[in-house]
Amino acid sequence: MSVWDDVIGQPSVVAELQHAVADPRAMTHAWLITGPPGSGRSNAARAFAAALECEQGGCGECAQCRTVLVGSHPDVTLVTTEKVTISIGEVRELIGAASRTPSAGRFRVIIVEDADRMQERTTNVLLKAIEEPPPATVWILCAPSPLDVLPTIRSRCRQVGLRVPAAEAVAELLERRDGVPADLALAAARAAASHVGMARRLARDAGARERRSAVLSVATRVRGVGDAVVAAKELADVAKAEAEAATGERDAAERAELLHALGVPAGEAVPPKLRSQVKQLEEEQKRRATRRHRDVLDRAMLDLLSCYRDVLVLQLGAGDDPDVHLVNGLFAADAAVVRTLAADSTPEQTIRRMDAVGEARSRLAGNVPPLLVLEAMCVALRPQG
Repeated sequence: MSVWDDVIGQPSVVAELQHAVADPRAMTHAWLITGPPGSGRSNAARAFAAALECEQGGCGECAQCRTVLVGSHPDVTLVTTEKVTISIGEVRELIGAASRTPSAGRFRVIIVEDADRMQERTTNVLLKAIEEPPPATVWILCAPSPLDVLPTIRSRCRQVGLRVPAAEAVAELLERRDGVPADLALAAARAAASHVGMARRLARDAGARERRSAVLSVATRVRGVGDAVVAAKELADVAKAEAEAATGERDAAERAELLHALGVPAGEAVPPKLRSQVKQLEEEQKRRATRRHRDVLDRAMLDLLSCYRDVLVLQLGAGDDPDVHLVNGLFAADAAVVRTLAADSTPEQTIRRMDAVGEARSRLAGNVPPLLVLEAMCVALRPQG
């Protein structure tokens, strides 16, 4: 067993990080781990942190390794946000933590999973701490691309780039770690485009597979402007419901915990002098829900892109190539959607539709109201000509 077991499909990256752990001359105080969503940036960062704390370089079984991997090591601080951005206050707390000497391990490690969610002024606050950290402090920043981080930060970090793992490697991980049957594991891995977290959810949650199939069916149901408006509303409602389901129970628990800490009995009104603290929590929860809603919508758009990619593969005659796999070929309902679209449209129409989905993703990232984005996208998906 090793801390690197769940860092799949990245042999060169693992080798580089292992070398840095083993050889102090190859080690540096700041790292930037980049890679597409689902490539395993978080897993690589945690494994690296565990290896740094472990006396054996990442055995995976000692107390140091186990506590780092489960998130309870006192010298490893992990920052992940479900909000739109990481605030300046959070970064200042990190800088304070980074200045303390290790208490139980060999290093003080600060992992920022979503470094791309820091605004420029927030990043500038972090700059000095990364440039000149204490001797035993290591910063590990994670982002989708080096371009998502300011040049001033990039220049002070050693960059490590991950690639998208093979679907077969993701499927093997699901079989080994989660006990998923081999055929379902491979189907989920391909449908998730090798995104480890998404593949795990598709493999273990039948409801997630049904929601994904409903998204793909939009591509065949939109025949006119009226259908497009209805489909856009359905997509928006499904995304909102999924976001609320993911955050609602947690929000209620956080509110109850805060009221208990403030000494407010259940069911009673919050005294005026305490309302500001409750309002602050509600604002944080609202930002988290907004981010979750956007993430769900973006995932739905990526699923639509995977559908049109498969359609184009069939239309160009590459479906029989053993080296070309359909992303949606192993789930029967999804494969039927792909075949229907391939027969009812031309490659030019398919490319136009892919462009429309890509434009919708850009608009959503630019804070355009989601329903307007979806309506424009669905109108562009209808048959034309």
